[in-house]
Amino acid sequence: MSTNINLFSPYKLGDLELPNRIVMAPLTRQRAGEGNVPHQLNATYYTQRASAGLIIAEATQVSPQGQGYPHTPGIHSPAQVAGWQLVTEAVHQQGGKIFLQLWHVGRISHPDLQPDGTLPVAPSAIKPQGEAATYEGKKPFVTPRALDTAEIPAIVEQYRLGAANALAAGFDGVEIHAANGYLIDQFLRDGTNQRTDKYGGSIENRARLLWEVTEAVTSVWDSQRVGVRLSPSGTFNDMRDSHPLETFGYAAQALNQFNLGYLHIFEAIDADIRHGGTVVPTSHIRERYTGTLIVNGGYTREKGDTVLANQAADLVAFGVLFISNPDLPKRLAANAPLNQPDPTTFYSGGAKGYTDYPFWSVAS
Repeated sequence: MSTNINLFSPYKLGDLELPNRIVMAPLTRQRAGEGNVPHQLNATYYTQRASAGLIIAEATQVSPQGQGYPHTPGIHSPAQVAGWQLVTEAVHQQGGKIFLQLWHVGRISHPDLQPDGTLPVAPSAIKPQGEAATYEGKKPFVTPRALDTAEIPAIVEQYRLGAANALAAGFDGVEIHAANGYLIDQFLRDGTNQRTDKYGGSIENRARLLWEVTEAVTSVWDSQRVGVRLSPSGTFNDMRDSHPLETFGYAAQALNQFNLGYLHIFEAIDADIRHGGTVVPTSHIRERYTGTLIVNGGYTREKGDTVLANQAADLVAFGVLFISNPDLPKRLAANAPLNQPDPTTFYSGGAKGYTDYPFWSVAS
């Protein structure tokens, strides 16, 4: 059934009043300062985009072990908390709302990025195809070390502490990153999880880490200030699953028990289809998840309006368009021209390709 709801309709997300349904997707930009500490340039970047109904800040590692790329921010040290406070205060001064995405990359790392040069950890010792990004350039991935069962509570505690630090840093909420081939996603899928303990085998066991992390995070935050991101169709970071419809249908339905703020679905993109991924329709998730649903994946104004009007989702997240258009809601509302993004600056540099994209004005 079609409605009059569109991208510019307000939305009540728990106790938060969002002025529109346009979400800024979490975007890794690799511009944290020394010690993986956010700084003023990051505050400027997010403040420029404060007109989004909700900003979901970039993936942020919950521990040194969780890092997988150079210059990505953390949320595990006092300096990082103070750095993020610069960001949240600046965004709030502009009337914006901002969540932080909590991240552990698992096997998608390299000894060069790990404390004391140790191996990255994973559910199973399965080497991903491809190369890791290090401070010295690209290097082949290594075979990770499988976590012992007794180590997993400490991983869960990393997420809990990250959630507590995000609260101290002034965020409005947090998103648990369980997508895109990182640690929680590695546990969820049987292509990367070949464990025989209580975290492996059945779907229920493979989802156990997600449940434990969600319980830990919601012990810090009101559950309505917590979201989860999944990528049911994703092949990024050499991911696969034998029965993704069953795996992610179960995960979506079981997440209802937590009364979360939202479930965020990164939908299938062309690369997933090219790499043989099974497309899990968002309708498959919508039928099973009863709360707020955010969708993300190559949306335009027209496509976003349509998915909202048809009640196939409640909010729409935009990624690349927010990189090059800091005032994206204004441009979409006016059907104004959009700045073209510069992919060469997505993951490196300073202000160039980060805070120097022009704002739109009628005069322009």
